[in-house]
Amino acid sequence: MRFALFFAAALLEIAGCVLVWHAWRQGPLWLWAPALVALGAFAWLLALSGMDSAGRTFAIYGGIYVLASVAYMVWGEGIRPDRWDVAGIALTLAGAATIFFAPRG
Repeated sequence: MRFALFFAAALLEIAGCVLVWHAWRQGPLWLWAPALVALGAFAWLLALSGMDSAGRTFAIYGGIYVLASVAYMVWGEGIRPDRWDVAGIALTLAGAATIFFAPRG
């Protein structure tokens, strides 16, 4: 369930940021409203994660966000990741998994 929340949050954050990117560069003011809604929904989803610490939530989410960002680069922008992108994803996911699965007393 948490991973579904994290992936949904990543989708909303990327959507919101892409809308801001386009609004800033191309100027249609109406893009700001859905951008703010998407970014607000992203933050709300992270708050629902049920983790014991906001910092851990953000760290774990960060790994999923990096993966989702590169997926957007591939499917949204048509750019193929290079070996450094793949290495960065692997390192980031390894760090997020370490935090998520660490035994805590």
